[in-house]
Amino acid sequence: MVVKDIDQQAFGLEVLQRSHEVPVVVDFWAAWCGPCRVLGPVLEKVAAENQGALDLVKVDVDRNPALASQFGVQGIPTVLAFKDGRPVARFTGAVPESEVRRWISGLLPTEIDHWVEQARDAVLEGNEPRAEALFRRVLDDVPDHPEAGTGLAALLIARGDTAEALILLGKLARTSEVERLEAAARLAAAQGGDLHALEARLAADPDDHEARIQLGRALAARHEYEPALDHLLTVVRAGGDEREAARQAMVDVFGVLGIAHPLTLTYRRALANALY
Repeated sequence: MVVKDIDQQAFGLEVLQRSHEVPVVVDFWAAWCGPCRVLGPVLEKVAAENQGALDLVKVDVDRNPALASQFGVQGIPTVLAFKDGRPVARFTGAVPESEVRRWISGLLPTEIDHWVEQARDAVLEGNEPRAEALFRRVLDDVPDHPEAGTGLAALLIARGDTAEALILLGKLARTSEVERLEAAARLAAAQGGDLHALEARLAADPDDHEARIQLGRALAARHEYEPALDHLLTVVRAGGDEREAARQAMVDVFGVLGIAHPLTLTYRRALANALY
């Protein structure tokens, strides 16, 4: 196994980008450090046994003090593991080989990780039945698995099973992705609304705020976000019992669009002005 000595310039490619594909173990060391010379061969031996499953690179702290400082390396040897572009585990000192093995085994993909990866590949290939079966297999073992939960929820929302999607999402830890999918599910649930019937109700009674909220949700479910937000904002400005439902519907639209979307920025300010 070839172990690369890398510097600050190569760190982005060899560690941060590469760690999106496999875990990357970084050994911060120095030539004068006795414990480093003890740990180095142990790391190389264990990494070689798992070749292909992870990468091992070395950073000389004397030549790259900025890198050592950036990652809080205060003593050497210090070993950091990177996944998905960020550090996820570390240890300091010349620990025994058995401890190195346990530490590295915790970085390697599990069988469940492989199922999730296969499910993602199935989604990309358009094989939704296989993806769903794999996501459900993971959730049978780990009911709150975040990647499997959000992956399955997205499939359910796309085919209109919003009630099951919301139940599933309710079991997961609160993250921005979970909240985005919950917003998408609530909006998608309104997709079956009869636009013509709702518009007729509003034509007969412009103060029918319930119909206006339903129309706003139905338009948002069809990705007609700007007119949807206009209707919902009208209800918020009017006040009354329906104001909170309209506000929540607007927040759902913001959640689907994202915080940086121009419509989110415009209508969030308008919502704040209407409320306060």
